[in-house]
Amino acid sequence: MKIGFLSHLDLNLYAFRLPVMLELKRLGHTPIAVAPEGVYLQKIREAGIECVTYGIERKSLNPLKEIKAIQNIYEAIKPLNLDILHTFTAKPNIYGTIAGRLAKVPRIINLVEGLGSFYLENDLKSRVVRTLIERLYKQIFRLSNAVMFVNSDDPEYMSRKNIIDPKKIVKINGVGIDTKEWSRKKAAKEPLTVVMIARLIRHKGVIEYLQASQNLKERYGDVRFVYVGGEDFGNHSGLGKEIFENYKGVEYLGEQSDIKGILQDSHIFVLPSYREGLPRTALEAMSMEVAVVGADACGTRDVVRDGKTGLLVPVKESQALEAAIEKLITDEKLRNKLTKTAREVCVKEYDIKPIVKAHLRVYGI
Repeated sequence: MKIGFLSHLDLNLYAFRLPVMLELKRLGHTPIAVAPEGVYLQKIREAGIECVTYGIERKSLNPLKEIKAIQNIYEAIKPLNLDILHTFTAKPNIYGTIAGRLAKVPRIINLVEGLGSFYLENDLKSRVVRTLIERLYKQIFRLSNAVMFVNSDDPEYMSRKNIIDPKKIVKINGVGIDTKEWSRKKAAKEPLTVVMIARLIRHKGVIEYLQASQNLKERYGDVRFVYVGGEDFGNHSGLGKEIFENYKGVEYLGEQSDIKGILQDSHIFVLPSYREGLPRTALEAMSMEVAVVGADACGTRDVVRDGKTGLLVPVKESQALEAAIEKLITDEKLRNKLTKTAREVCVKEYDIKPIVKAHLRVYGI
C-alpha cells in the first residue's frame, strides 16, 4: 500500500510523522513524504523514506498562487498512484484534498491539529478568516474519507456547527512521545525551578506567566523562574525579548535545543496558553515527572486533568496562575502525587507506540 504524507512544511513531517512512516515501511508498505524541499526533507530521505517535493507559498492568500499550489500538489502526487493521502494543517488539508480527488486517490484523510489564533480573537479579520476556513472545511470534509482531531473541543465545535459529519471524526491522542526517551533519569537539582517553554507569543499566556512569576519571586527569592523560547515576529501576537526588562525576576534563556535537559532540571512546568491543539511540551514535562500548571483551555485540558495529572486555572487569570504555582512550590507531596499519575497517563495514553497503531487502524492496516 502506498501512503502519501502531505504537509506545507518539511519540519512537520520530520518532527511528527516520521515514526508512523517508519512503522509503515517496516510492515512492508510504501510511505512517501510530500512537502516543499528543505533540510528536514533530506533527513527524512536519510531515514530511508521516499520524498517528493512541490512548491507552495505558506502565507500567501493570492487566489492565483493558491490555484497554482493545488496544481503543484496534483502534479506531485498524480504519478505516485497513491492508495491513501494523509494531509496535515489547513492549506494541505484543503488543497491536498482537492488535488487528491483530481488525482483519483481512493482514500483521503485530513488531520486538524488545532483551529489556530483566529479562534482567539473577535476582530473583523479574525471573523472573516474563521468564516472562510469553516466554509472551505465544510466542503473539503465532504470529499475526505476521515478527519483526525487531536483534542475533544475542536471536533465538538465543528460537529455542532454542521461543518463535519460526526461519522467521519476520528480522535487520536496527538503525535505521541517516546516515554522511554522522555523519562526522568535523576532528581531535579536545587534550587526549585519553575519553567515555561513556548514561543514568545501573547496567546501562549506569556504575560500571565511573567506577572505571576515576578510576584512569586518577591516572596520566594530562592526559587528560580525561567522562560525558554524564541521570538516569532511572523506572528501578529508575537512579543520581543525586551519584555523581560520589566520582569527581572524571570530568567530568559531564549531558544534552546536541549529541552529534555531543561525539563530534567525543572520541578514545575507552566503552560497558560489561551488555546492549543494538543500541547506536546506539556506531555514531555508530564512524561519526565515535572509538575504541570496549565490554563483550562482547548487542547490543554485534554492532557492536564485538574488535581490528577496537574493543576488547571482559568484562561488569562494571572492571579489564579500565581496561586496554583505557589501551591506546587510549597507542597512537595502534591507535586509528587501529580507527577506520578501524569507519568502513568503518558505511558498508557500518549506513548508513540499506541498512537502509531491508531494511525494504522485509520489506514485500514
